[in-house]
Amino acid sequence: MSKENILAVENLVMHFGGIKALNDITFNIKKGSVSALIGPNGAGKTTVFNCLTGFYKATGGHIRLTTDHKDTSVIQVLGEPFQPLDFVSPMAFIKRLKYKMFGGSHLVNRSGLARTFQNIRLFKEMSVVENLLVAQHMTANRSLIAGILNTKAFREAEEEALQKAFYWLGVVDLVSHANRLAGELSYGQQRRLEIARSMCTNPELICLDEPAAGLNPSETEELTKMIRILRDQHNVTVLLIEHDMGMVMDISDYIVVLDHGQVIAKGDPENIKNNPKVIAAYLGAEDEDEVGL
Repeated sequence: MSKENILAVENLVMHFGGIKALNDITFNIKKGSVSALIGPNGAGKTTVFNCLTGFYKATGGHIRLTTDHKDTSVIQVLGEPFQPLDFVSPMAFIKRLKYKMFGGSHLVNRSGLARTFQNIRLFKEMSVVENLLVAQHMTANRSLIAGILNTKAFREAEEEALQKAFYWLGVVDLVSHANRLAGELSYGQQRRLEIARSMCTNPELICLDEPAAGLNPSETEELTKMIRILRDQHNVTVLLIEHDMGMVMDISDYIVVLDHGQVIAKGDPENIKNNPKVIAAYLGAEDEDEVGL
């Protein structure tokens, strides 16, 4: 496993009016790891994700993502709002137009980072494969003129997108459902489709917001296997928010624990499950067996 950090969160602060949702959050995520962000309800976990992916502009601090996206090593500060249109390149304007047309809240990819949501946000009136094609249109530098003229290059790009869509449908075992409406899938299948859609944007870091929520034990086991495949076979770093402590302890290389907007513990699963601050945060007691860690 690489020792290089793909994500560095430094002194992150987020205020909502007079409420301090995040207070001096600092942690690093290493490339090639599966890491978890855990804590009681209201601890600030999803707020961290929203800052990472640009839904919120952090009040203070830095978020640095270091990837090899598009064969170029980049370091970016995320969490900033879109620039005014006067300062946007034509290609960036086209991407933003697609963002507005296709529903920006459904798809997130920021230079090598993608996410899923606690509440599934698929295009349920589109087919399964169309959901994956839309994801690629959102992030592709394709000319609108080429599309109108149906050029050879555009047709080749469309074929490549279709091949990629079916590849990821194969990974998540949904090929046989490709032409069904996404809204007709079972809950567990929709979870897998949302991950496949995110993977179609070529992320190096994927943030999964409670991916096991609502899944039965068998589905959770399949999800765990899928996450390991993303890491081991596709070199994707995974950061997840999850309340299923069995899954977290089984799959995570590194865990960050939040409580009331602050980091109270960081480390490997063995250290976390024996940490008295973590136990107290979950139950307000020091009975490890009751916590289920």
